[in-house]
Amino acid sequence: MNKKVKIILVSLCIIIILLTILAIQKNKPEEENTNLKIVSSFYPIHIITMNLVEGAQNVKEVSLTQNNVGCLHNYTLSTLDMKKIENANIFIQNGLGLENFMDKILQANKDVKIIDSSANITNTLQNNENVNPHIWTSIENYTKQVETISQKLCEYNPENSLIYKSNCEKYVQALNELKAKYDEQLAKLNSKKAICLDEALVYLANSIKMDVTYIETNHEESTLSADTMKNIIEKMNKENIKLIFIGEENNLSNAQTLANETGAQIIKLNSLLSGENNKDEYINAMTENLEILKEIGEK
Repeated sequence: MNKKVKIILVSLCIIIILLTILAIQKNKPEEENTNLKIVSSFYPIHIITMNLVEGAQNVKEVSLTQNNVGCLHNYTLSTLDMKKIENANIFIQNGLGLENFMDKILQANKDVKIIDSSANITNTLQNNENVNPHIWTSIENYTKQVETISQKLCEYNPENSLIYKSNCEKYVQALNELKAKYDEQLAKLNSKKAICLDEALVYLANSIKMDVTYIETNHEESTLSADTMKNIIEKMNKENIKLIFIGEENNLSNAQTLANETGAQIIKLNSLLSGENNKDEYINAMTENLEILKEIGEK
């Protein structure tokens, strides 16, 4: 083999090696090429974080769970979930015991920084001595969650603090405008009575000063016992309660039985437990809820 052929072969080998290296680099998961990985526990927290990290440099944000998972009560972490946690820098939770797997999060990644979005919430509700953790359906509470997460992101990632603060201000302004519409347009619902079969909606009803009675359905929408149904029906008839709140994702079984016995109206509202992967989804869903509630107040 002459010298010229050897040079050509060596050159080809070098080119092949370089192309292989470039291909490997190109196909590396995006999260491996970022400096900071943020994992949000589930849908409402994911929406907040999407808004706050928009435009942040070298940041990757993912939701631990799928957007259609719903409530995290009794949720079991999957292998894919654990892989997301292994190389995460920050984990953002709703708090108040909703994420009952936090011990596993810390076992999988002892260095991950935890942000508890409920840290500044003071108006928590209780049912049978258990705290209701579904705080986000109150716009006031949700706004505090946004501010708490923003403050901690600034602390843990100061390089992007100006972006977090700016995004927080814009989002809070939009939320305050929405809250003002609720206060103004739903004043007629103050003290109006309702039965609520979805604990995620209790905070929403309370925020507009409705007199709501929550009936626990243990998250599986199981049929209520005959005695429980009898007591609810008696209460509704005695107090002339003509509204029943349920979440869009709930089945109608219990609500329909109550409605048939009392003549009450079933109101389906969005509890923000699932939805589109869209940073504006909270505003959109709560605006839709506003329009539904306005119709009740006008009757």
